[in-house]
Amino acid sequence: MGKKKVEDKSAESVDLTAWERRYWGEGICHIAGIDEVGRGCLFGDVVASAVILPEALIIEGINDSKKLSEKKRDELYDAIINQAVAWSVARVDANTIDRINIKQAARLAMKLAVEQLHVQPEVLLIDAEKVDCPIRQESIIKGDANSQSIAAASIVAKVTRDRLCINEWDALYPGYGMAVHKGYGTKLHREQLLTLGPTPMHRQSFLSSLFPEEEQLTLF
Repeated sequence: MGKKKVEDKSAESVDLTAWERRYWGEGICHIAGIDEVGRGCLFGDVVASAVILPEALIIEGINDSKKLSEKKRDELYDAIINQAVAWSVARVDANTIDRINIKQAARLAMKLAVEQLHVQPEVLLIDAEKVDCPIRQESIIKGDANSQSIAAASIVAKVTRDRLCINEWDALYPGYGMAVHKGYGTKLHREQLLTLGPTPMHRQSFLSSLFPEEEQLTLF
C-alpha cells in the first residue's frame, strides 16, 4: 500500500507590505521604516536607519537583515538606497550608551535618523520601539520580519555598521577581531578583551556586568 501524501501545512510567506498598505489606503505615501543594530554589542556605536520607500514598490528578497547572507544584504542595500524616496543613518557612541543606557541610546539614534531624513515622513513604522517625536507611529513586534520598510531600515543599518567594523574599527583597534565578530560578545572577543583590555570604544557598562569579578581586575 502506497504512502499517504501529506499536505504541506507550512505557513505562507508574510505579506511585508500589509502595514504599508493600510496607510497607502488612507492616501499616506511617506512611510518611514525605522530600525537599529548593535544593541547587544560590547563595542562601538548603536546604528539606526530610517527609510522611506516609494508607494507600492516591492523589493524582491527583502527580509529581516539577520536572516540574510552578507552578500544578499549588500545587494539589497544598493537596491534600497537607489530606489528610496529618502534614507538616513544615525549613530550613538559607546560613551553615550554608558551614560544614558542602551535602550535610550537606541531610541536616540532612531530619533536622529528620522530628523536627518530630507523628506518629512507622515508615519513611522518602528521595530518594537517608540521614537520621541510628534509623528504618527506604529511599534511593530518583529517589525523587521513583518514590514518591508522596517526590513529595509534594518538592512541599511546592518550593512552600515558591519562596514564600520570591517573598514574602520578593525584597523583602528587591531588584534580584537572586529571585522569577524562585529563587536558582539563572542568567545574570541572575550578572550581578546582579557588579553588586550578594553578600548575607548568598548561599552564599560556592558563589560562590568558580563565578566566575573576576578576577570574584571584584568579589564579595569
